[in-house]
Amino acid sequence: MNLLRALATVSGMTLLSRILGFVRDFVIARAFGAGLATDAFFVAFKLPNLLRRMFAEGAFSQAFVPILGEYKNKRGDVETLRLVDHVTGILAMVLFAVTAVGVAAAPVLVWISAPGFAADAGKFELTVTLTRITFPYIFFMSLVALAGGILNTMSRFALPAFTPVLLNLAFIAMALFATPYFDPPVLALAWAVFLGGVLQLAIQIPALRRIAMLPRPTLDWRAAWADPGVRRILTLMGPALIGVSVSQISLLINTIFASFLATGSVSWLYYADRLMEFPSGMLGVALGTILLPSLAKYHAGDKHDEYARLLDWGLRLTLLLALPAALALALLAVPLIATLFFHGAFTGDDVLRTREALVAYSVGLTGLILVKVLAPGFYARQNIRTPVRIALISLAFTQAMNLAFIGWLQHAGLALSIGLAACLNAALLYRGLRRDGIYHPQPGWATFALKLAAALAAMGGALWFAAGSDGDWLRFGIAERVGRLCGLVGLGGSVYFATLWILGFRLRDFTRRAA
Repeated sequence: MNLLRALATVSGMTLLSRILGFVRDFVIARAFGAGLATDAFFVAFKLPNLLRRMFAEGAFSQAFVPILGEYKNKRGDVETLRLVDHVTGILAMVLFAVTAVGVAAAPVLVWISAPGFAADAGKFELTVTLTRITFPYIFFMSLVALAGGILNTMSRFALPAFTPVLLNLAFIAMALFATPYFDPPVLALAWAVFLGGVLQLAIQIPALRRIAMLPRPTLDWRAAWADPGVRRILTLMGPALIGVSVSQISLLINTIFASFLATGSVSWLYYADRLMEFPSGMLGVALGTILLPSLAKYHAGDKHDEYARLLDWGLRLTLLLALPAALALALLAVPLIATLFFHGAFTGDDVLRTREALVAYSVGLTGLILVKVLAPGFYARQNIRTPVRIALISLAFTQAMNLAFIGWLQHAGLALSIGLAACLNAALLYRGLRRDGIYHPQPGWATFALKLAAALAAMGGALWFAAGSDGDWLRFGIAERVGRLCGLVGLGGSVYFATLWILGFRLRDFTRRAA
């Protein structure tokens, strides 16, 4: 399989999901604005979403995919399916217990994650109710991550990348048509989360059946524990959970800080984060998804040179696409936010406050994406401890910057601290790969960097002069905003890629086969 084509497939599905995500956020912003109800919902949704990233897409996937790939390559389909059965049984039992505890302990969880809400009894109780409805999402999405890990290992990348579309469709449908039937209306968003989790799990089942990998979970703990693969996965999950928890704890602490700031701060950060996740998901998550199985196979086959060349390919592709995305987010912050969210209850002040957070996030966007590419260089070798140590350093750095920035930058300081810490994380991961002899840069990096800088300068200049003033974007009608934004995006992309082409870049130079 051509990895560039696989990346295009995963990114294309992610693009569809992100577009629908913006439609979803447009609908939510128009209906609810940025206030008490949205603050309560975003905090409630953050809790199960945080656990999903920690257990499902984070620690579990990092431990499960390399072992599954090893079983597939060395032990055959029968042993691989037995491993899947055992892992599914243990995972389902643990998830059921975690979900039950989360629903029962919702008041405590809300108090921990947003203590500032306790000063407003109504806001606190609403957040607790929303948390109890959304918490089962962790159960469904962890099983979705299990199914996605199996499909990705078998080089079926499209369906796992498509599944988030269903969550966004559930949000849009519930926000548009179900809110009149709920009191308060924001409860419809919580039930959309529940429905989205069910749909995402259901769509994976036929695909697993087609490749003869549909799990038949066992509830026999002894049989599962006797499988050495299960024990290895659980052993790797320990440090992986710590490493993933660090970034999620950092986000949770930021929510705690934001809960003490002006009303709307949580929502401003959320909308900025949604825009930042667009390139982060399309590039970082997509690259990490396609790199990890191939890196694991190269490691299992002792193909060290291919391992290093694949990492080099991933790094060049990341910089080629992430740097212009970060620059465009900073320069087009107001056009993007005004076009997508400046409707209904979302005010002009909300646009400007969200812009502050988005510009701060853009500083660290490239670092956030690089982490998704560099970390699999360790995970594929079943070395999770090194990224964990680096993540702990980044957490300490983040909180030190929170204290330094929040007083004078308010919510934007929280976004800036996350971005700068991500850059530090990426730098330390890169140093570790070089120090351990895992990664050796291929020839031509100096020329590559100079050409990239020239293309970025050309794109930045074009967008700077063409964007216009912030005030104009707040006065434009929706049709004019959409038209102008499309023109700016087309202009920036055309100038950037035309400059690269003139300087000698060709698409065929970035093609690469999977392991």
